[in-house]
Amino acid sequence: MNDSASEDITYLKLALRLAKKGLGRTFPNPMVGAVVVKDGKIVSHGYHRKAGLPHAEIEALHIAGRNAKGATLYINLEPCNHWGKTPPCADAIIKANIARVVCSSRDPNPDVNGKGIRALRRAGINVSVGALSAEAEALNEGFFTFHKAGRPSVAIKFASSLDGKIATRSGDSRWITNEQARKYARSLRRNYQAILVGINTVLHDDPHLGLRISGVPEPLRIILDGALRIPLGSKILRDNNVLIFTTRRADRKKYKKLTDDGISVVKFPTGRISLSSVMKELARREIISVFVEGGGEVLGSFVDTKLVDKVYAFYAPILLGGKTAVSAVSGRGAESIRQSLRLKEVTLKTFGDNILISAYIDNGKGK
Repeated sequence: MNDSASEDITYLKLALRLAKKGLGRTFPNPMVGAVVVKDGKIVSHGYHRKAGLPHAEIEALHIAGRNAKGATLYINLEPCNHWGKTPPCADAIIKANIARVVCSSRDPNPDVNGKGIRALRRAGINVSVGALSAEAEALNEGFFTFHKAGRPSVAIKFASSLDGKIATRSGDSRWITNEQARKYARSLRRNYQAILVGINTVLHDDPHLGLRISGVPEPLRIILDGALRIPLGSKILRDNNVLIFTTRRADRKKYKKLTDDGISVVKFPTGRISLSSVMKELARREIISVFVEGGGEVLGSFVDTKLVDKVYAFYAPILLGGKTAVSAVSGRGAESIRQSLRLKEVTLKTFGDNILISAYIDNGKGK
């Protein structure tokens, strides 16, 4: 690697670190960092702080001012060239007389996807693309999946005994994993725009499903509740940052009460909730990533329909046994080993005597 290429990598790594500062705040936008370099020195840097606020490039260029002329701009994602909530970044880069742009990856959004790069090149700007592309895609994996697959990225999480149970035959589930593992599991929510559970989880555990981090927006809380059995005093209904999917079996009085209180309720005309329809509705609402926390039937339905991109499996060194104990992943299940969901890029993390196995689903197409 020559000195120029090595320098590019150094500044792109900085851009990626800056981008991550926007974690949990930029949805449905990607996390982006930008660094302006001139004569071997950093002139300015910035990152996308929150959806609706200036993009990383705009912030960095504003700080750089006239020093941006003839400089190199390093960013982890292709600059946009269209109007959204903010003006096109490509136009601002051209106007600032940037000489060179180095970005890690093209933007998968069809509204951009190479158009920003072409606009810069037409203006005479030298553009390099591809360095640290794997790292850039991993940082914004939900954003990339959303625009490539046309649906939210889906991660499932469960905490079970070594024999795959998330509750005993009597329904006791507190607590299988230790406090350290549970704290880490809660921290994972910040990576996702929405948290999804089934009604049984709400009825049995009355979960909060929040981040409880000052200054970071709470994820949207999604409940699958076919008959609208959710108690009105549930913690999950503490505000209207909630989306409930139900069916024609829904309790009419409760439906009216919830909607009158500003809770979004989507009612399917059939007697069952279709996950493919749920995904379409979430995509329509620009929900780019979903963290599915249970219960076993809900996790099983996502596995059965192969609507899973990533798995977080926490294990504690206990055995629960019991044919009627609740399995971590229920549903129909695979008929043969060949039909099972295979995992790749498996990583292990320990929390005392607890273990987390995280991995991506191997669909033969890469991440």
